Amino acid sequence: MHTSEGDCCHNMESLLPKVVERRVHALKRLQVQCANIEAKFYEEVHELERKYAAFYLPLYDKRREVITGAVEPTDEECEWQSDREEVEELAEELKKKAAVEEEKKEAAVEEKKEDATPEEEPKGIPDFWLAIFKGVDMLSDMLEEHDEPILKHLKDIQVKFSEPGQPMSFTLEFHFESNPFFNNAVLTKVYKMKSEPETSDPFSFEGPEIIDCEGCQIDWHKGKDVTVKTVKKKQKHKGRGTVRTITKQVPNDSFFNFFNPIKVAPDGEMDEDSELTLATDFEIGHFFRERIVPRAVLYFTGEADLEDDTSFDDEEEEMKEGDDEDDEDDDDEDDEGEADTKKAETQPAECKQQ
Repeated sequence: MHTSEGDCCHNMESLLPKVVERRVHALKRLQVQCANIEAKFYEEVHELERKYAAFYLPLYDKRREVITGAVEPTDEECEWQSDREEVEELAEELKKKAAVEEEKKEAAVEEKKEDATPEEEPKGIPDFWLAIFKGVDMLSDMLEEHDEPILKHLKDIQVKFSEPGQPMSFTLEFHFESNPFFNNAVLTKVYKMKSEPETSDPFSFEGPEIIDCEGCQIDWHKGKDVTVKTVKKKQKHKGRGTVRTITKQVPNDSFFNFFNPIKVAPDGEMDEDSELTLATDFEIGHFFRERIVPRAVLYFTGEADLEDDTSFDDEEEEMKEGDDEDDEDDDDEDDEGEADTKKAETQPAECKQQ
């Protein structure tokens, strides 16, 4: 028979002397007060995040301008500390290879010089956000091939926090340049949050949680909506036997379904699949807010993913070491058990009968 943790705790309390149980109840009341203070703490943290978002904004605006090519960073702004020796070695190797290739191609280049047109330099950092989507597992799982041409027009992602006095929430804003797919300049996703202990279970409080989300209506150009697809179906008339072909639109997998999320049921009752879908949505929203937007360039270069992988590797290594220690303990116990058995087997018969 399965016994829950709550049942075990309740049983433990019932075994205590009444006077001690009474004092435990007093401690629980104190614990509820602690949870309420913690909730207030997180509300103030949210306010601090909103306040400091204003300091980040000019930097994020400059990031957007560099990405889109609206401004060209100065030489000073492009300076970056790196491993000088490694860079110099790589440069030397490239020079040698270039010299060899130059000799081979010199004649051909001269012949084509008249017809050649200067290669156009890329503007800004092409496909910056699309590269992030494709390089991050959590986002690439949402991405379909037909989404990619649209995300090439994504020029910025911003996080906006709810104003003081408003219910706690944050909004993801996806800013797009003019494109042939939809009219919206900005697509939004609002995540509503709660930072207060449940009256029925105050001890489960561990900080703010996302409780609901709300997307936006995408104003698709005709025939460009990638969240639906048109299918043809043949129908046969039962009486006449004639066949007709009908077309209808059905849902289609796409990242842009992100802006049409499942709604939380008023009574909170949802089937398991819907709960999982919603939980994943909340996780993705939190990931955009906490990781992608603040550290976008590191996800573009792959450095952030590398750090994440390293963290998981470290945890895995610790778990393995712990498992090894447990195995050693088990082996020791097994050895002790075998030794006791052998010892008993070697004892004289009269000792066994005592």
